[in-house]
Amino acid sequence: MRPNPRRTDASPPKRESPKDADSIPGRRRPRRRKGLRILAAAVLTAVGLGLASTGANLLLERQERASITPYGERVEITGGAVNVYRNGQPGQPIVLLSGLGTAAPALDFAPLIRELGDFNVTVVEGFGYGYSDMSASERSNKNISTELHEVLGKLNITQPYTLAGHSIAGFYMLDYANRYPAEVTAVIGIDPTVPKATGGPEEVESGGLNVLRLLAVTGVVRAALAVAPGLAEPGGDAYTPEERERIRLMTNWNFGNQAVADETARIGNNASDLRGISYPDALPVLAFVVADGSPEAAGKAESLENLLKNVQRHKIVPLSGGHYLHWTQSKPMAEEIRAFLAAR
Repeated sequence: MRPNPRRTDASPPKRESPKDADSIPGRRRPRRRKGLRILAAAVLTAVGLGLASTGANLLLERQERASITPYGERVEITGGAVNVYRNGQPGQPIVLLSGLGTAAPALDFAPLIRELGDFNVTVVEGFGYGYSDMSASERSNKNISTELHEVLGKLNITQPYTLAGHSIAGFYMLDYANRYPAEVTAVIGIDPTVPKATGGPEEVESGGLNVLRLLAVTGVVRAALAVAPGLAEPGGDAYTPEERERIRLMTNWNFGNQAVADETARIGNNASDLRGISYPDALPVLAFVVADGSPEAAGKAESLENLLKNVQRHKIVPLSGGHYLHWTQSKPMAEEIRAFLAAR
């Protein structure tokens, strides 16, 4: 037999690992770089589409604002300008306050204003609403009440007046009636929010990224409303086509603004600030509530009764419909308001 080949101490050639290969100068990482190129292209495309959509949205908004005459009048107060709409009729004064985030309060209340044609109706659009300034100081009960008081003083509204408000305005009417009791003759709530303080004050962050406003500025809200206009337009048949169109446009203009974003963030604190506060005993209060048989509706009616138990003259009226009762129930509401105020 032939002897085995002579062995040497030399080691066999070492095979390159993928890691070693990546570290060799001049070697490329094709798969990884291809993925990065695809990602970069996708990001640039998204940014380009976003910029194009934002530009188109701003251009369309500018054209819309130029083609539509604003309603009402702007009143300069501490902190900016507040828009006010008045029906110009003689009669007992009623001041209307909208619910949270209502884009165009004067239009939202249009059916009720028409039904209350024998009253001197004033709609005050606070900061962040309608044609008022879209930014403001913190939206605390105190600030909102003092701003309203300043507006009404500048308008020389006859005192005492009736305060009427929808939803979150329930907070501000309660606060206002206790700050300026001599100026309020009655309060009317339209499915008003009842403050339930379950905790102490919380820190409210200001600034930062406002996602809702970003959706409006980039045209996402406009696109959504074009596909589903019912998201912004009121229900029922009490609105004209022009009112519906304008509400839709103003929803896009005002959506997610700074003042409403801050007001939303302070709901818990504002509720806490009203803990233990009730309406003055002698102040008449009328409240309309949703009657749909749900536990939520029954709970709200019970909460209102507890809030008003000290009020010598109060009435809670259940009505069928959604939270925006004035969209479909303005006529019976106006009849109840007229009778309630006449019987004072």
